[in-house]
Amino acid sequence: MASTNRAVAYISPGKVEVQSIDYPGLVLKDGPGVNPANVGRRCDHGVILRVVSTNICGSDQHMVRGRTTAPANLVLGHEITGEVVETGRDVEFIKEGDLCSVPFNIACGRCRNCKERHTGVCLNVNPDRPGSAYGYVDMGGWVGGQAEYVMVPYADWNLLKFPDKDQAMERILDLTMLSDIFPTGYHGCYTAGVTTGSTVYVAGAGPVGLAAAHSAQLLGAAVVIVGDMNAQRLEQARSFGCETVDLSQDASLGDQIDQILGVPEVDAAVDAVGFEAKGHGKDAAHEAPATVLNSIMEITKAAGALGIPGLYVTGDPGGVDDAAKEGSLSIRIGLGWARSQSFTTGQCPVMKYHRGLMMAILNDKAHIAKAVNATVLPLDEAPRGYQEFDKGAARKYVLDPHGLLGDKKAA
Repeated sequence: MASTNRAVAYISPGKVEVQSIDYPGLVLKDGPGVNPANVGRRCDHGVILRVVSTNICGSDQHMVRGRTTAPANLVLGHEITGEVVETGRDVEFIKEGDLCSVPFNIACGRCRNCKERHTGVCLNVNPDRPGSAYGYVDMGGWVGGQAEYVMVPYADWNLLKFPDKDQAMERILDLTMLSDIFPTGYHGCYTAGVTTGSTVYVAGAGPVGLAAAHSAQLLGAAVVIVGDMNAQRLEQARSFGCETVDLSQDASLGDQIDQILGVPEVDAAVDAVGFEAKGHGKDAAHEAPATVLNSIMEITKAAGALGIPGLYVTGDPGGVDDAAKEGSLSIRIGLGWARSQSFTTGQCPVMKYHRGLMMAILNDKAHIAKAVNATVLPLDEAPRGYQEFDKGAARKYVLDPHGLLGDKKAA
């Protein structure tokens, strides 16, 4: 049994480093970001994983940019796939050696919300508010998984075991996306009502936006349009059959959609950008956090739906004004009301979707790693991955803590 552990930690705005940290146990210890009410919490229902793959997420990047209240030395990482190396006393069905995907939501499986499939807002894992995640600010202080080893609580409930380890390792770059971005992108489309023949607009061509675009295709969309200002990311969207619009152009979003569809509106829209949104056209250089929300109301048909998996926060030290610093944005709710549109926000309840998406991957129906341009880095190169991602690289960085991924590339 290993007794050492190394992990990626947030240090200060723009800086992360790989540190030596404690090997995980089945009791929560005090540390950066740990809620005092969680210190000493026993997790005999948990397991220790040897991390096989763990991904850098745009939500991590928000913290690393200094756009949240994350404390220094917070261990990052909520996109985790790993092999079980130790099980707690109360774990009944998950066994040592199992290769599993870890939903980024930490959920108890016992509370009302979990029983109603709202695992993104579990009532028992975060003393501050409903909902929790590994390695994330204000989420209870559960240690992140951009590490060699990590503890997963409520293992029988949370873990998705892959049916065949060898088969899973062949598709590991696809399966690693099951912990967050694939279900999150799918959730955005599903809640926007995407179905056979839909026309869909996805705001943002980062990894979640690309995952949403691929999900829309899986759901049967007739046309998927992706909007961004990053030419490389738009090229990546086109690489798997999406139409694109360049939001840095002066033409309005509706006019650009009209050029593609013949009408200036879509059936469904997804916000995969979140609170660091910038203006469009002549305002593209300036942050305007309500831009995406307002623009997708304008271009979604009356009685249409908006999926909003993009992250919005209640505390943003870098907000453009006092209102934005507490998550109060100038949203044209009157427009949405007048158009009878519906909105779905919040963490994706990963467990609602991940088994079905796993089956799509294993049966060659989904190629999410190719869609998001999965790119493997060793754990020690995580700081470079964060820097390149922050500059707009059209890649989804997958960290390889134990060198188990070799030279795997997206198929």
